[in-house]
Amino acid sequence: MDTEPHDIIPSAEEQPAPVFEDFDSLAGAEHGVGTEGLEAVHDVPVKVQAVLGRARMPVGDLLHLTAGTVVELDRRVGEPVDIFVNDRLIARGEVVLIDNALGVTLTEIVRADR
Repeated sequence: MDTEPHDIIPSAEEQPAPVFEDFDSLAGAEHGVGTEGLEAVHDVPVKVQAVLGRARMPVGDLLHLTAGTVVELDRRVGEPVDIFVNDRLIARGEVVLIDNALGVTLTEIVRADR
């Protein structure tokens, strides 16, 4: 395929502006408390993962991976990454580069239907 990277990734002008929800109002509305009632859990450690994509391969192939090896993932360039907290999907977002460090901008909060 003879496409340049700029042909695959839409420009900022072509992408719709993300819509964000107010976490403070969500906490109070859903749980009957404001954020001031959450101080007790501010220091509780959680595992946060940003998953770019997944791949399956036999252990033998995994053992032969070296620096520079390309592993094909199940997602395409420009698709949102999944954000997991303690192995639970909570959001989706875009990968961003800030001061030579990768980060994720949340673009969608995933709500579990209860």
